[in-house]
Order: sequence, then structure tokens, then C-alpha cells
Amino acid sequence: MFEAVPRAFFSGLAGSHALKQAASRYGMRRPESFARRFVAGETVEEAIEAARELESTGLTVTLDLLGESVSSTEAAADATLAYVSAIEAIDRGGVTRNISLKLTQLGLGIDRATSVDNLRRVLDGASSHEFFVRIDMESSLYTSQTLETLETVWNIGYRNVGVVLQSYLKRSMDDARRMIALGVPVRLVKGAYREPRSVAFTRKADVDEAYLTLMQLLMRDGKYPAIATHDTAMIDATKQLASAHQIGKDRFEFQMLYGIRRDLQAALVADGYRVRVYVPYGREWFPYFMRRLGERPANAGFVLKSLMRER
Repeated sequence: MFEAVPRAFFSGLAGSHALKQAASRYGMRRPESFARRFVAGETVEEAIEAARELESTGLTVTLDLLGESVSSTEAAADATLAYVSAIEAIDRGGVTRNISLKLTQLGLGIDRATSVDNLRRVLDGASSHEFFVRIDMESSLYTSQTLETLETVWNIGYRNVGVVLQSYLKRSMDDARRMIALGVPVRLVKGAYREPRSVAFTRKADVDEAYLTLMQLLMRDGKYPAIATHDTAMIDATKQLASAHQIGKDRFEFQMLYGIRRDLQAALVADGYRVRVYVPYGREWFPYFMRRLGERPANAGFVLKSLMRER
């Protein structure tokens, strides 16, 4: 029954302050709690421990301190400091030196100059510890500013940075060509935000077709593309293209979300492919969690059963 629930429903829940408070009270209470299926924990130490477990099975990771859309320069500065501190903790923890972040965490919604300054602080900290930083793509309201910010730091010499493109946005083909021309590494995803028809494909078939077209472009011409999907049709198409064009397994990687399709992750590693798992953590986990349910509403059944056990 949950498969019929529209993504918009979960998008609405993601913005509910009351639900967020309730989830914060129950969602991370015990190791088996429902949110821990998709979120490693609330602290960087918990995320590092989860990363170690994944790496022991041949996977690599990117760690993401969850949060977005801060409303003050002080909050943006706090988030920046939290990322710099996380980089140092991850370095001490000895796991993969790779992080992901959202620019609205760093003040993009306040003004782009603030986000550029804060991003440079993170990139400087990342450079000193040989980290790679992936800038996540958010809603279409921020797409242009995100790419402009990426280009700003790229053009002043930062090379330890990449970006995400979403296949459901109609503009993404032009954006992909733009990133390829610069030499920026791209992670390709389908997209998880609620978007208007004017800017995004709404039919699954159209999103999938766009994904395949973008994948082909990035695999042939891009710099170490990250093909981020749990869709076996997209994965099989990527493997077939790589074989047909003699693209080595060391020239791209698959990426998947923490807690989703672990069987598929293991199978790809066993076949010699590089697989990176996106490991989110932090106190601001509820909006991320709702978007994951929106992508796969059947997971709502798992959540409701967990909530009943929490009572």
C-alpha cells in the first residue's frame, strides 16, 4: 500500500517541525531504531565507526554532516567549523578522506559570498588532510548558485572538489557539458526534491532516459564520474557501456546510500567495481530521512513497525 503514497507527501512531512521534534526524541534512541537504517548516527564518531564496518567489506565511503538552509551567518559559521572539525576527526579515525556537504549549510541562502568564504575554509582544511569534497545538489532554487560557487573556487585553484547533477532537471545536460569542460568530477543522481514541471521531468521514464543519456556523456567524456543509483537497469547499462568502450573499472565508481541495497553493493565489489557509500550523520537527519522514504515509500512500513516498538 505504501508504494502508492506520492513523494510530495514525504516532502511535506520533511518540513514539519512537530514531526522533526518527535523523530529527534525517538529516532536515534537505540542502535536498532528506525532512522539508523539510513543514518549512521548523530555524531562523527558514530559515522566513523559505520565507515570502518563498510570499509572492512571492500567499500569506500563519503561522510556527510546533515543539515541545510541555515538562516544566519552565525549558523553558517558554526556549520563550517563543524565540517573542519569533522575533517580532523575523520583523519584521526583513519577512514576514507571523502566528505559531502550542502552549500545552504554554509550560507548560500543568505548570500553567495558567505557560502564561497565558508566553502574555502572547508576546502583549505580538506586540502591539508588530502580530502575530497563533494558539493551536493539541492532544490532547483539553488542549482545556478551552487554551480557558480563551484566554478568560483575551481577557478581560483581548488581541485579537491566535485559536484552533483540531477537527471530529473531539464537543464542538467547543459550543466554536465559545462562541468566536463572545466574538468570537474560529477556525481550523477536522479534527484529527490519536489520540483515543478517547468524545470524537472516528472515521469519516471523521462527521468530514467535523462539519466542514461547523462551517464553515457559522463562515462565517455567526464573526469572519474560517480554513477549514483540503486537502479539495476542503470547499473547494468553503465557496465555495458564501460565494456563496449573499454572504460576500465578504475575510471569510474558506483555510489549508493547507507542502508540501501547492501546486497547490490557487495555484489558489485565482488565483481571488481569501485563502490562508495554515502554515510550521513548528525542531529539534523529528519529531512534527509523523509526524502529517502519519498524515494521508496515501501520503507514507510518498516518505519511504522519500528515506531510501534519504540512505544
